[in-house]
Amino acid sequence: MAENDNFNNVEDAGELGTVVLTLDDDTELTCEIVAVYPAGDKEYIALLPDDDSEEVLIFRFVDNGTDDPEIENIDDDDEYEMAADAFDEMLDEIEFDEEDEEDED
Repeated sequence: MAENDNFNNVEDAGELGTVVLTLDDDTELTCEIVAVYPAGDKEYIALLPDDDSEEVLIFRFVDNGTDDPEIENIDDDDEYEMAADAFDEMLDEIEFDEEDEEDED
């Protein structure tokens, strides 16, 4: 599933690898791994499709101890909102940190 299991922060996006999703119609969609991050008591993965879409896809991330972790759909609206909010907060923190570094220069 994943070509690179070194998932740890959004700043390394593009270096984290790719995932190929099989859609309901059996077509495949290659996605760049943007981040794997915790929210609540679970982990989530943010993916950016290679189809020129600007929409980030968020799934539940399950590290099953193998080289092929699993990603699962998030069916619960509240859980999805929590995962999306955590991703947005992570992006905000990175943007804030980058602004701080620019101010120091």
